[in-house]
Amino acid sequence: MLNKSIIEDILYAALSSGGDFAEVFIEDNFTTEISTVGGNIEKGMSGRDYGVGIRIFNGLNSIYAYTNDLSKDNLIKITKKASKAIKENPKNIIINFDKVVIPNLHEHKLAPSKIALSRKLELMERATSAAKSYDDIISQVTVNYLDQEQNVLVANTEGVFVEDKRVRTRMLINVAAEDLGQMETGYVGPGALMGLEFYDTIDIEEYGREAARIAKTMLYADYCPAGNMPVVVDNGFGGLMFHEACGHSLEATSVAKGVSVFANKMGEKIASEVVTLIDDGSMTNHWGSLGVDDEGNKTQRNVLIEKGILKGYLIDKLNGRRMNMKATGSGRRQSYRFSPTSRMTNTYIDNGESSKEEIIANTEYGLFAKYINAGSVNPATGDFNFSLSEAYLIKNGKIYKPVKGATLIGNGSKILKDVDMVGNNLKIGQGYCFSTSGAIFIGAGQPTIRVKSMTVGGREEA
Repeated sequence: MLNKSIIEDILYAALSSGGDFAEVFIEDNFTTEISTVGGNIEKGMSGRDYGVGIRIFNGLNSIYAYTNDLSKDNLIKITKKASKAIKENPKNIIINFDKVVIPNLHEHKLAPSKIALSRKLELMERATSAAKSYDDIISQVTVNYLDQEQNVLVANTEGVFVEDKRVRTRMLINVAAEDLGQMETGYVGPGALMGLEFYDTIDIEEYGREAARIAKTMLYADYCPAGNMPVVVDNGFGGLMFHEACGHSLEATSVAKGVSVFANKMGEKIASEVVTLIDDGSMTNHWGSLGVDDEGNKTQRNVLIEKGILKGYLIDKLNGRRMNMKATGSGRRQSYRFSPTSRMTNTYIDNGESSKEEIIANTEYGLFAKYINAGSVNPATGDFNFSLSEAYLIKNGKIYKPVKGATLIGNGSKILKDVDMVGNNLKIGQGYCFSTSGAIFIGAGQPTIRVKSMTVGGREEA
């Protein structure tokens, strides 16, 4: 991607004015995006993004520069400019590139760039047709297809010199159902850190029908009652609730600055004993996985909470300096235009001992949240809110009827302590996370869980 001698020159130039650490991040990224509405192509884009990011530390200070002009003269020029911003006495640091290159653990068979456009459109048409034919009330089907081949190289003055190839594909299916002037939508978005062989492992028509089913169900649903009640959250992307409500507050980005509700609580009981929270970027071929993170560290399984006890944080290199702790393979960025910081990968509540059926049967009255749509959190306070794309009332230990317009409102610290049942049907969904280092791919998951009391927003009092 860049000649090793040029990388070496950049790193020496980076330390020329007193920095004590320097890093080069090189990215060569190929992306294809296609959108269809009703089976007709709405837009299509295919492109390449190629650039270099250069980061320099001096103690707890850092500076980051990036460019898509990869000429040696320009790279050395901007590096020296950045280096002058971290002024101190120059250090005599020996650079060693002899570290073993980590093999790519997330293999792919069908590189998207080698697959004809007609094949990708055929997959989209199959999803569209399945959704359209589900019911006459289906008024519109929008399908967005994405694939990406991202090649990165990370080198730094501590001897890291590693490459990672990340091949991803995903299809987002959004279906609208309309009747008597009312409209509701359903959405699914399967994806993986795989090539086009991913679509041989799933039934894309079934996903199309599932999106249509959600839209139809919500169209004829009553409005959700408001109030405090037990909430059962189904397995899969329901884990987004813990990604938002707890995960962001466990990232060193906020912990190191002391603005997280979980700062300085290592070893303390912060959750119910049935809660074990894990972040694992090494899970084979999962949407949020990487071979190495964007600082060149091998990804790993990080136990954040174990049986209610806070065991760890997600730590990047710079915040690790601030916390005097090692990086955990959690340094991530959207592209070379962003400086990395601590971010989640695949974050999930681990399996418990109850079945989904037992959890529902033990809930006299409450809300069953089948699909969480979106949410937000304030890491400093842990306060969050989520909207639900599919939900049901539970009555007498059984699913009673669908309801729409439901929101979940609460606090991350409280919800962790209020989880009183955890299922044994772990599933991880796919999504995106937007934060200080840009938009990144994440997995979020859990088994079915029950929170003994949550504030549910709706249109009427329960």
